[in-house]
Amino acid sequence: MSDLDHTKPSDFNQKQDTRNAQNLKDQAVDAGAEMKQRAGDALRASTDIARDKFKEAADAAKGVASGTADRLQDQAREKQRSGADFVERFAGNIREAARAFETDAPFAARGVNHAADYVEDAAEKIRNGDLRHLVDNATEFAKRQPAAFLGLSVLAGFAAVRFLKASGSGTSSASRSDTAETGYAP
Repeated sequence: MSDLDHTKPSDFNQKQDTRNAQNLKDQAVDAGAEMKQRAGDALRASTDIARDKFKEAADAAKGVASGTADRLQDQAREKQRSGADFVERFAGNIREAARAFETDAPFAARGVNHAADYVEDAAEKIRNGDLRHLVDNATEFAKRQPAAFLGLSVLAGFAAVRFLKASGSGTSSASRSDTAETGYAP
């Protein structure tokens, strides 16, 4: 064999090795591109799943918060109603005390009845949820008419004390009769 015959198979092997290397390189590039594509798809799928789970969690939290807010509002409304009922009963008590003043001090009775009207209005405003407006009006009235406000407060206080004394269950009929005869409590 001649030298030329030896170089031909070597060139053929070299070309074949180059083709194999290029083929391997192309396969590696294709595999890399496919892996990149799959990783991107997996990342997008994970992102979509995470977004859906976060949305579900946020919706659940909103539901819990909404339910809690509704319960708190219901409790606040109930407290508001019971407060208005209490204030309304207090206005009735003030009216009863005003009746005790009617014969001895009709002017005082009118003032106490006026205070009872104001307290009834307050009860209605509390019931309707307008407490801020009530406080603002009372403050404004106190600024405009400080003497009248003070007088009504004192009369309401006297009426409340008189009512509480009259409704006290700790006194017996005997001690009341002793007080009536002597003018002094035993």
